[in-house]
Amino acid sequence: MADKKCKLLIIGAGPGGYVCAIRAGQLGIDTIVVDEAAPGGTCLNIGCIPSKALIHAADEFHKITHANDGPLGIKTAGASIDLAETVAWKDGIVSRLTGGVAGLMKRAGAQYVQGRARFLDGKTVAVSNGDEVTQIRAEHVVIASGSAPVELPFLPFGGDILSSTEALSLDSVPETLAVVGGGYIGLELGTAFAKLGTKVTVVEAADRILPTYDKALTAPVAKRLAALGVTVMTGAKAEGFAEGQLTADQGAVQADKVLVTVGRRPRTQGIGVEELALTLDGPFIRIDQTCQTSMRGIYAIGDVTGEPMLAHRAMAQGEMVAEHIAGHAVEWDKRAIPAVCFTDPEIVTCGALPGEVEGTKASEFPFMANGRAMTCEREDGFIRVVYREADHAVLGLQAVGAGVSELSAAFSLAIEMGACLEDIGSTIHAHPTQSEGLQEACLRALGHALHI
Repeated sequence: MADKKCKLLIIGAGPGGYVCAIRAGQLGIDTIVVDEAAPGGTCLNIGCIPSKALIHAADEFHKITHANDGPLGIKTAGASIDLAETVAWKDGIVSRLTGGVAGLMKRAGAQYVQGRARFLDGKTVAVSNGDEVTQIRAEHVVIASGSAPVELPFLPFGGDILSSTEALSLDSVPETLAVVGGGYIGLELGTAFAKLGTKVTVVEAADRILPTYDKALTAPVAKRLAALGVTVMTGAKAEGFAEGQLTADQGAVQADKVLVTVGRRPRTQGIGVEELALTLDGPFIRIDQTCQTSMRGIYAIGDVTGEPMLAHRAMAQGEMVAEHIAGHAVEWDKRAIPAVCFTDPEIVTCGALPGEVEGTKASEFPFMANGRAMTCEREDGFIRVVYREADHAVLGLQAVGAGVSELSAAFSLAIEMGACLEDIGSTIHAHPTQSEGLQEACLRALGHALHI
């Protein structure tokens, strides 16, 4: 058994873990990162990045195959897709990014140890890699082990029952696909396969898709799904799968493959968290304003600490924890975390929703009144601002529309900087862009919108 010592040990090299390691290295903290998989975690390897690659390929294919149906005068014929080639391209991107993460950690001075970590006590972790065991003792430990897909007992993963991981590695486009769960993961991937030519059926137990988003934001997504030929069964519960059929309480669904996306669970089993008797919030690890757990010197960041399970949330927490350990006066603040749903159209939310904070009002500007949206043939959706009536402070921003994910930085920046309606309304926005809708929503709230 080899022995190592360090000031900071990070369990998990996902977005939270690797960012924590890089920042700690920059601050001169002796750091070791442990992970049994390639650096980058779920996001880079089997989540955010691979799914966006597939979504992009599906969008391009759909544009080509449906160009004849539009008013632009474009004529195409005979387009096809080799999904195995697409997946190989996606894997190349993943390889570049994970290699880049490893290089960034090394350049920052953080040491990477591959293997499975398990706590022996609050300061010591054993790392197993085959027959080799390394014991690491640290002053501070960060748990950044991420999350895994929830498996249904009557739909166990394997064969034709897929988690998002397997769905992103298919080598051919299935003729039919049933998606169990109408949340953002299921709809992102379901929409992509629908654009590739798959007959997709979504089975959602709630009374509407994307139940964690407000109905106004999800209505354009539901309309687009119908236009793409996706069948949506709401208030429906899946029951099992056999001989190419998914059974549900509302009837059977033909499906070559079944994609199960009913949520994610924290990946804490097997690393010894139970023995430490850390205080939990349900299945998640409870943390304070510095991401410290109930045991002094042990921190937790990212998905293991609960919602929102977002890579950029984990990154921000990781950076903050490194600075806290270095002695900086920092605290975790979640008020301006943007969330993006890469459906078609896309959804962005940041800050407070309408009615969530007393004394607030909301104003919307529709993309059907936006010149850039018209020229892109995508007039569906809107931008909304939630503001405090007393002083016009912007407390929340939401949007649904094609490509609105790129507005997420403007939304979070406005809230983080304490902008008011007048600040955004008097800022010159480039024309013609969809971002003008942000300015117009604020001007509308002030009573003098220009283009509606």
